[in-house]
Parts: sequence; structure tokens; C-alpha cells
Amino acid sequence: MRFGAMARRRFFLSILGAVALMGAATPRALAAEKVTIGTVGQASANFWPALIALDKGYFTDEGIDAEVTYVQSSAALVQQITAGSLDLCMSTGLVDPIRAAAMGAPIAVLRVEVQAPPYALLSKPEIKTIAELKGKLISLGGAKDITRIYVERMLEPNGVKPGEFDMVFAGATAARAQALFAGAVDAAILLPPFNFQAVARGFNQLGLTIDYIKDLPFSGIVVNVGWANAHKDLVQKLLRAHARGLAFFEDANNRAESIRILQAASGLKQEDVEKGYDFQRNGHYFDTSFKVPLSKLKALAQAMASLGDLPGALDVSKVVLPGVTETSD
Repeated sequence: MRFGAMARRRFFLSILGAVALMGAATPRALAAEKVTIGTVGQASANFWPALIALDKGYFTDEGIDAEVTYVQSSAALVQQITAGSLDLCMSTGLVDPIRAAAMGAPIAVLRVEVQAPPYALLSKPEIKTIAELKGKLISLGGAKDITRIYVERMLEPNGVKPGEFDMVFAGATAARAQALFAGAVDAAILLPPFNFQAVARGFNQLGLTIDYIKDLPFSGIVVNVGWANAHKDLVQKLLRAHARGLAFFEDANNRAESIRILQAASGLKQEDVEKGYDFQRNGHYFDTSFKVPLSKLKALAQAMASLGDLPGALDVSKVVLPGVTETSD
């Protein structure tokens, strides 16, 4: 009986030791810092690295409790970043943040994610070439929208100058696709997966923007300046987790798992997600340098100014965050 009592005592002591160890680990678990991450619309191919980082626990590994908020539009996202209701945003188009920064908003670009616009130009079945769009009606984002630059740069080398085609405007890719499907327009500039759906319906893909435009970055990670300066170590952890997600995506061995992650998050059809993976990865759309190319930011600002979307020349050094953003020429 004495031996049994001693054994029980050792057992309870071991349990207490285990609890003590758990208690020692608890502060680390509690130390996970909550970060609100915004992105536009819904889970999409552009948000793939972040979705992977969430699914695989890369943010958690860095002690980050990441909370994702989907915002209706890029303009609304910029407003929330500026106001500080979001800490940073990922996979947002760079046009709205650049415009806001030029007007003095306390936001900055931390990283370029998609380094070229991932659009395709789709047309009615009877239109076979870009040259045939002369005099035709094309759906794009807006009179001052960057998609106008994309369309004009695609058409001009094919003999169709600005003013030699008509335009109708719809800000959302889905709306432009529906206009094309309904026969209301002759062509439209579309993002995946709508270009895949259009081809499946018999429409012609006339070209990709990346074949004509390599100097205009498309999307990136944007942060509230005050929050970033107060959380520089946390920003680096966020960027490391995102980089791990991107590395996972770029490894062809992870194709099936990457597809599973986006399909689960987005609800898109598997075939569209599979095509999206091949489109995004084989096209080398994601920037793996982790440095913001100042020359490309300048080119984007100049394109915006040509549309009247910026008041004049922009010093792009005002768009990045010294000591946090890594840059290249």
C-alpha cells in the first residue's frame, strides 16, 4: 500500500509538472498578435499566397492571429486602411492606393504581388483578331480606369488607335463578362475565371495583357503607415508568412493542394481553379523578388496621370515606407 501511495504521488506530481509546462507555453499562445488583413471582393487567384499561408498555418507559426476581411471595392479598402480600421491589405490593385498616397493618405506599398495585369481580351466568336476591333464596342472599367490603358496598349500595335473604337464602362469584371455573353458588346477585358468561361462558351481570346504590358504592376500589399511604423517586427513576420505561401504556390508539386485551398475558400468550380493555377503560375504573374520596383511604380503613376487620374508627376518615394519596404530600381 505504501508503494501504491508513493506511485500515486509521483503520478500526480508528473501531472502537475505537465500542467506547469502547459502553463509556461500558454503566454506564448496568448502572445499571438491579431492583425486585420483586408482584400477586395472574395477569395481569388490573386489572394492565393495569403490563403495558403492561412490554411497551412504560416501566420500562426509567426505568432499572428490573422483575420481576413473581404471589402466590396478597392476604393473602400483604401478608405479603411487610411482610417486604421484595417492594418494592411493584400492583393489589392495598386491604382487606388497610389492615388490616395498622392493625396496625402497615410498608406504605403510594402510589396508588389502580381507584377503584371492578368487580364485577357475576349471577343464575339465572329471576331478573330485584335485588328478587327476597329469601330467595335469594347467593355472596360472606366474612362479613367487603368483597363483603358491596357486596352489601348493592346489595340494600337494591331492597327487600332485610340478613338477608333467605342467604349462602354463597367467597373466589375463580372459585369463586363455578362455584357459580352449577352451580346451587348463586341469585346471585353476580363480577369480569370471569366476568360476561361468565355472561351468555354465559344468566345475568342484575342490576347493577354501581359504580352503587351510588363511595366505596370497590378496588385500588392498596402499598409497603414502609422500601424506599420509601430509594428515593424510584426510586419516582417507577416511578409515572411506570405512569402512561404507564395513559395508553396510556386512549387509545382503543390498544385493539387493549392487548388484545393482556393476552391475551398472561393467556391469556384474545380476546373476554373485548375485553369487559374496554370494561368497564374505558368504566366509568372506573382513577383518573387519581394522588392518593390520603383521604376514600375513610376510607370504606373505616369499611366494614371495620362488618364487624368493623378494631378501630375508623383514622387514614388512617397508611396513606399522607408525602413520597411524593400525597393529596387
